[in-house]
Amino acid sequence: MRDKILINAADMFLNYGFKSVTMDDIANKIGISKKTIYQHFDTKTKLVEATTLYMFELISHGIDCICALNKSPIDEIFEIKKFTMEHLKDEKSSPQHQLQKYYPKIFDKLKKNQFGIMQDCITTNLSRGVKEGYYRGSINIEFISRLYFSTMMGLKDPEVFPLEDFSMKTLMDNYLEYHIRGISTDKGIAKLNSLIHIN
Repeated sequence: MRDKILINAADMFLNYGFKSVTMDDIANKIGISKKTIYQHFDTKTKLVEATTLYMFELISHGIDCICALNKSPIDEIFEIKKFTMEHLKDEKSSPQHQLQKYYPKIFDKLKKNQFGIMQDCITTNLSRGVKEGYYRGSINIEFISRLYFSTMMGLKDPEVFPLEDFSMKTLMDNYLEYHIRGISTDKGIAKLNSLIHIN
């Protein structure tokens, strides 16, 4: 039952936001009493915390599986983007921004975890890209990996990028192209162009 609550809560939080979804809404969706939810999670804050951890672990595992496929570094980045967008419902409800606003402690913990995972993933991707001739050998990997993370976080700020003007998919596509063009060799640009053409 705990997993069922987490899966349904995650779905609702991502679609409607952490603030607007109540324990009653989640109970009604699952077809259980609110009391049953409270047997597993004492408060809504505890449920929000457990849900963000559940989503983080699910996405981290998915990213590990994509990296294990050993595709070209540019293919890998696009695959990861596609996977995360599917699981985060295109972030229609600005979940990260709502988490930061209403549950700052949970947000800070999640951000720290995300930074650790993303730093490893991007650093490995950049190193491999240089080695395989997709990215320029002169790039500063430590700088670019941190810039990548902070920009990804920045894209999710609806005050800077209002969702009525920029869909999350458009933002991600534009940023990935910007990022890859900035670090690529001719081989990398050719690969990027072929992916853009397919998509």
